[in-house]
Amino acid sequence: MTRVVAVGLTLFLAACTTMTEPDPGDWDAVVAQARGQTVYWYAWAGDRRVNNYIAWVARETERQFEVGIEHVKIADTAEAVSRVLGEKSAGRAAGGSVDLIWINGENFAAMKEHGLLFGPWVEQMPNWRYVDVEGKPAVTRDFTVPTEGLEAPWSMAQVVFYYDTARVADPPRSMKALLDWARAHPGRFTYPQPPDFVGTTFLKQALYGLLDDVSMLQDPVSEATYTKVTAPLWSWLDTLTPHLWRSSRAYPQSGPRMRQMMADGEIDIAISFSPGEASAAIANQELPETVRTYVLDGGTIGNASFVAIPYNAAHKAGAMVVANFLMSPEAQARKQDPKVWGSLTVLDIERLPAADRARFANLDLGVATLSREELGQALQEPHPSWMVRIEEDWLRRYGVVP
Repeated sequence: MTRVVAVGLTLFLAACTTMTEPDPGDWDAVVAQARGQTVYWYAWAGDRRVNNYIAWVARETERQFEVGIEHVKIADTAEAVSRVLGEKSAGRAAGGSVDLIWINGENFAAMKEHGLLFGPWVEQMPNWRYVDVEGKPAVTRDFTVPTEGLEAPWSMAQVVFYYDTARVADPPRSMKALLDWARAHPGRFTYPQPPDFVGTTFLKQALYGLLDDVSMLQDPVSEATYTKVTAPLWSWLDTLTPHLWRSSRAYPQSGPRMRQMMADGEIDIAISFSPGEASAAIANQELPETVRTYVLDGGTIGNASFVAIPYNAAHKAGAMVVANFLMSPEAQARKQDPKVWGSLTVLDIERLPAADRARFANLDLGVATLSREELGQALQEPHPSWMVRIEEDWLRRYGVVP
């Protein structure tokens, strides 16, 4: 009887702990409340290196904080957003099935607009003090939308192109030059099929390269100007499309698939949203050592990836502990290692303690990774509404059955 009562009391206390909203201003209490929780992290799972990194994070949060992670592998962040929205429609205001989401862009904008996010909490996390807010404005403005402490940055991205120097001597460094190159080398270039995020980013990058004035892209799309603004993009794509791989009868479904096509010699130039991808692939013997990376004249689009906690998450304390660990120098330095992932840090290295600065200084970024100076200042993402409209129009004009 005594044992039954004890077990019942334990379960009752655990339930109370789960139901109590954590106070991000009391970090010790958050860590204590998180102990023993399992965080259901909905995250894109389209790359083996990303999945391996998340598995390492899970081992570390379990070892250091007794917080487990269940990586719920999804192909599109919209799946997680739809689940939370469905729970809200069903009146499930607590005990939700999603604790943490890898998110940015239109999905964050939609969740913020519909009140589906917990917070603000991010700027009270201990490791927020190291985030490079001044040098990387994307960490507080997600596709122009202010984050307002509702999502924590954990990775920086910037568009790069990579090519095999054994096959291409002088890669094209503008959208006009890319079109000329594709005409001269039919079937040797392609891009992932939108709405894959790399494919859609290629379309936005092309739009940046074809417009003289891109300032209107920072505002929500206007029906009054959309057709005129995007006309150069569709005209350029109409000319380019017949010269793409397999004459555009098919497109790769993802960036990793395009990387494999580079390795197999099917294409000569590829686009990536990870400046360290080519070096990481060389380190893992996926690409030959002759591959190098470059950016376009005039700059390339950059953004940040975040994690956010739904308003009804069952394990908010555990999710905050995971998010704070993702912003730690330990986790950020490991993620930037090309042998692990090769993704850029969100931190201001100069602000770190000496031992943590050394973590980054000792990294070998690989032969195909550009320096910060070579990458240049990233161009800001357009407002998310442009992405949605351009994806819809691309599918209507060029979409093929996967």
